[in-house]
Amino acid sequence: MKALVYTQPLEVQLQDRPAPELEPGEVVLRIEAVGICGSDLHAWHGHDPRRKPGLVLGHEFVGRVERSAAAGHEVGTRYTGNPLITCGVCEYCVQGRNNLCANRRMVGMTRPGAFAEYMSLPAASLIAMPQQLSARAAALTEPAATAWHAINLTLRALVRPLHECQVLVIGGGAIGMLSALLLRHLGAGRVVLAELNALRRQAVARHAGSEVVDPRSQPLAESAFDVVIDAVGAKATRTQSLAAVKPGGVVMHVGLQDWASEIDMRKLTLAEITLLGTYTYTTADLRATVDALARGVFGDLSWVEERPLAEGQQAFMDLHEGRCAAAKVLLRP
Repeated sequence: MKALVYTQPLEVQLQDRPAPELEPGEVVLRIEAVGICGSDLHAWHGHDPRRKPGLVLGHEFVGRVERSAAAGHEVGTRYTGNPLITCGVCEYCVQGRNNLCANRRMVGMTRPGAFAEYMSLPAASLIAMPQQLSARAAALTEPAATAWHAINLTLRALVRPLHECQVLVIGGGAIGMLSALLLRHLGAGRVVLAELNALRRQAVARHAGSEVVDPRSQPLAESAFDVVIDAVGAKATRTQSLAAVKPGGVVMHVGLQDWASEIDMRKLTLAEITLLGTYTYTTADLRATVDALARGVFGDLSWVEERPLAEGQQAFMDLHEGRCAAAKVLLRP
């Protein structure tokens, strides 16, 4: 089979790889579409020691069962999937918080991912979907579920209802775009999205229905937002988040561009800010997100760009150099 393989920093190559073996309890999927995640780009940059050269990346996917060793999962059926391979028995799994599974593994990290014609996956990780759902929508389940999970955690922490809130989203990538779309659907009083890339700003303004600013030329007002969603997670955006949030407000930290930095602990404490972290999604979030995508909650998804898998290296390079307006690029094997 053809697979896009991470070979060294700033390089993925289309290579011939053996098709995956069919293991008990698993299925082999023929991949229809797979998204390039920010974490894939992070690995491509050589910044993720967990993802080593020789690995097939990719964990945002939809595919059709090609071979099955699991009862009830018939050949030809289309699925998306949970890329987190969880144990099902640890304290977090039994609480329904399997995104925090103590023994989790991950597609595109600890086992080959979906940047390939075929991928194997435990049947327990498959997420059922309407068979007529477009490949574009189905492949967005994983990033959309990340936004879904983060916004739901945020809503629990709010003192006032969302329709009274002014919300700042930092970052116009997929998570920022999907968060803005979901916030609009849920009736947020005002949504402002901050993004550095001019092409991305244009796409967000056209498709997300939110105000869009360049924080370099339009500095974010201090203590002006009830909620801040940091979909970048850089040192600078953490500083912006704490400065922009109102006393008593909520900061949701989603992105992980930088793994560590100082924050304004004085404001966090004296202004009684709620600072939340979030990690991926639960299986329940994924199922709810499939339903939301099928109902059009995230819009028509016309902002998504699709390219052949063979053009994967160019897609990574375009994202790296800021030449791509799309918040999400899907590769089609």
